[in-house]
Amino acid sequence: MSSAVIPPSPSREEYARDYAAALAANGDESVFERDEPIGLIVQWLADARAHEPNDPNAMCLSTVDADGAPDSRMVLLKDIDAQGLTFYSNSESAKGTQLAGRPVAALLFHWKTLRRQVRVRGTVQPVTPAEADAYFASRARESRIGAWASDQSRPLADRAALEAAVARETARFDGGEVARPEHWTGWRVVPRSVEFWRDRPFRLHDRLRFDREGNGWRRTRLQP
Repeated sequence: MSSAVIPPSPSREEYARDYAAALAANGDESVFERDEPIGLIVQWLADARAHEPNDPNAMCLSTVDADGAPDSRMVLLKDIDAQGLTFYSNSESAKGTQLAGRPVAALLFHWKTLRRQVRVRGTVQPVTPAEADAYFASRARESRIGAWASDQSRPLADRAALEAAVARETARFDGGEVARPEHWTGWRVVPRSVEFWRDRPFRLHDRLRFDREGNGWRRTRLQP
């Protein structure tokens, strides 16, 4: 494959040119004075919402299948609090069956505009039915109908078959409330470790890791 599609490493001049911007975005040392990671994730999410053009709450979710092989895909963070980070999907999907078999996961946020990322590793717990109901009710009606129409992760003959299923479910719920399917739910990733990464010139990046320790967190600054 031609190397023309792979950007070369930045030159010294390019690093120097970008230094001021990197320092302005990622030079605040107060980040390393934090005692816990959740508040810092929330702060970085707010920064991402102000700067990222698309889906600042997008995160890569990695799970483990029955053979012990990792599997990754993008999902959307829908809630964050002291308990953990929550997302929603179909429990009969690939991710749902993998989480049922091995309730552990890793999350990765990457905000290219800010040149930052956050890695989260932890155990996974299902949300309560009341939580799933409340979030499902907040979705657009068409998205709720789609949750009924899609047998997520299973084979599909063609796009027309999916559109026919959507039409069928639209007609079934015509004039009525679209209740949450039993197979549509949410999961909360309870962090055991959280690592923050910030771009700095010449690959001398900042890394800060929090590891859960009893009811608190142990904070460690890492080499780039």
